[in-house]
Amino acid sequence: MMKKIIYVVLLYLPLFLFSQINTDDLNLANKISLIDEENILRNSDYHNWGSSVIRGKDGKYHLFYAQMSKEIGFKSWLTDGVVSHAISDSPAGPYIHKEVVLRGRGPDFWDAYTAHNPRIKFFDGKYYLYYMSTNTGDRILSKKEFDQSRNGVITNEFRALVRMNQRIGVAVSESVNGPWERFDQPIVEPSGPIAQITCNPAVSQRPDGGYIMIVRGDKPNVKYANGKWPDHNELIRSQAIALSNSPLGPWEIQPKAAVGNLNSEDPAIWYDKKRDRYYGIYHAFGYMGMITSVDGINWEKAKHYKVLDKALKKADGTEIFANRLERPFVYVENGVAKVLTVAVLEKNQNSYSLFIPLE
Repeated sequence: MMKKIIYVVLLYLPLFLFSQINTDDLNLANKISLIDEENILRNSDYHNWGSSVIRGKDGKYHLFYAQMSKEIGFKSWLTDGVVSHAISDSPAGPYIHKEVVLRGRGPDFWDAYTAHNPRIKFFDGKYYLYYMSTNTGDRILSKKEFDQSRNGVITNEFRALVRMNQRIGVAVSESVNGPWERFDQPIVEPSGPIAQITCNPAVSQRPDGGYIMIVRGDKPNVKYANGKWPDHNELIRSQAIALSNSPLGPWEIQPKAAVGNLNSEDPAIWYDKKRDRYYGIYHAFGYMGMITSVDGINWEKAKHYKVLDKALKKADGTEIFANRLERPFVYVENGVAKVLTVAVLEKNQNSYSLFIPLE
């Protein structure tokens, strides 16, 4: 009997020990490569912002990215943003703009006034383009009032109105080139660790075949103070986890926040099959940080937490000094992180999409 017990212990001990090994050894900071102009997507008429990349059936790399008209201004992302499509032979660029694919559909729709912060995914033969949009609820704005909401002053009554109605939607197509089917309702409502809004979705498939989303909202009980919304440096943001059995939902927000007491936003997420764990990356107003989870519910800072700060080196010896460095996305191909995309706003108010090769 004792010999049998010893045999069983020796048989299963390696498996037990392997399950206890911490596989969190991904170090994106060490993979950051120098960049050059082919890794930058600019536009003379538009501010380019957050990006999401997927490889199409044609072997090309398809970029879906946010744009805001320079004529209206950078802060028009909340009222007049569009989602555009560009194509490249390499995930790190150069990308060539092809078309605008999503914009606000007007006051008769939930996604009335903008299309912003896209994430493109491919599940079970279809492309899913997640995005953020907004409306004015029961309030019908005059043209003068709506023009006021474009001016970027967050204390403005009408801009505050479109801010508070931010929600997440998805457009679906059998082709990466469209056409894109949109729906009558948003797919995620705030609850649990997030309140008031849902925005900035990041979606991945779970090993069990279901789906996981990191979604941003406001911390519960954060309110206006004397009609003024807290600025970017105040602790108002929270990231939640939502689970679903379908890319379309229904999505169930989990009670535990993905990121703790930290002012962060713009999460991206992927499942690392080699390490048998999830990774997420977000910006924390000064740097990019990486978190990890084995089950998708309980998250912690990754071993190699800090990925990138605002100073980036170019191959010609110059540096990029970003006033804002946001909207990270990691393009993964065959299980390997290949490109880190970020949005850059320089002090001169020029903004562009940047694609950093990961070696």
